[in-house]
Amino acid sequence: MLYYLFDYLEQFNVPGAGLFQFISFRAALAIIISLVISLLFGGRLIRYLQGLQVKETVRNLGLEGEAQKQGTPTMGGLIILGAILVPTLLLAKVDNIYIIMMLIVTIWMGIIGFVDDYIKVFKKNKKGLRGRAKIIGQVTLGLLIGVIMYWHPDVYVRQDITATPNVQIAQEIDRFEVDENGKEKIMVDFKSVATDVPFLKSYYFNYGNILKFLGEGYLAWAFLIYIPAIIFIVTAVSNAANLTDGIDGLATGTSAIIGTCLGIMAYLSGNTITASYLNIMYLPNTGELVIFSAAFIGACVGFLWYNTYPAQIFMGDTGSLTIGGIIAVLAIAIRKELLIPILCGIFVAENLSVVMQVSYFKYTKKKYGEGRRIFLMSPLHHHFQKKGFHESKIVARFFIIGILLAILTFVTLKIR
Repeated sequence: MLYYLFDYLEQFNVPGAGLFQFISFRAALAIIISLVISLLFGGRLIRYLQGLQVKETVRNLGLEGEAQKQGTPTMGGLIILGAILVPTLLLAKVDNIYIIMMLIVTIWMGIIGFVDDYIKVFKKNKKGLRGRAKIIGQVTLGLLIGVIMYWHPDVYVRQDITATPNVQIAQEIDRFEVDENGKEKIMVDFKSVATDVPFLKSYYFNYGNILKFLGEGYLAWAFLIYIPAIIFIVTAVSNAANLTDGIDGLATGTSAIIGTCLGIMAYLSGNTITASYLNIMYLPNTGELVIFSAAFIGACVGFLWYNTYPAQIFMGDTGSLTIGGIIAVLAIAIRKELLIPILCGIFVAENLSVVMQVSYFKYTKKKYGEGRRIFLMSPLHHHFQKKGFHESKIVARFFIIGILLAILTFVTLKIR
């Protein structure tokens, strides 16, 4: 909203109005506003939730520090939601399809998480929202994102094919455009379900290529592969973030690191010069995602103020499902979803530890008559708690690993 206001005021030569044309300036404001909202209203929300007896019921898992967590307010994800939505609505171009998409994701997943927390807290049902209902909500969101990315006219790739056209991309060309320098560049805008591949230079993975066996015109059916892939990514990452939210500050801090990385990549992908230099897809209009990412980072860091050990509030599913969905769709929007296993390595490890534990337990129970375990407890952070590590140490070391994974993610761009 402020962007449009100052864009209008610029014609009257209002001092400073032109600053709102710069993404970097609006991103800086987004972080500041997001932090202020989190810090200013976080304490008030905690006191309000305490008054409503909105408290977390901690399961007795035999872990150190469980007793002091009993009665800690939950549903703190509301702080994250407010700190993301307000600066985004104020500072971003709200008619940008990518911003619209991220607002949908934030609100959609926030509602699912809120309903789950509401059932747990106010209905006294520890199971919360039925697993099937959660999955339906996540799958529906993934379907919507897939449809937007595949069919919306404002979601496209722009490529310079003057010297060495990429065969995988060239076959999808709809029209040619010559830039301002005449013969120097031939730019083309086209719809594509291609995505950047880590480590490999001048190569893009096209989901539609899986259907080559269909013969000529196979790309017309690419949505049969692309949309299910998007549904899987959205569902998997949102659930993985939910599993990671098990000890104070872990999911929040890890998400801030991931959000910072994705925000920088959104800037690189939305800038023709940096995209060309790094040989990644140039995605017009994705630069606005930097503002959303900045708000997301500020929200996570601001919430960490209250969520660090010992936590004054838990985010609940209202927060964990939301941040997972946001991370997944941000990566999809900037065509970096294949980097998720590296960038979100903490989430992946937490998720895999649960899958491995449950699968091995069922297998050994069937084969030997008694279930055996790989880890002392899953998810993975509980395994280290059982080994005697204090949760603050676990969180700090996971943060270090998260930073290393983010650096490795950037390194993959240069290795290309």
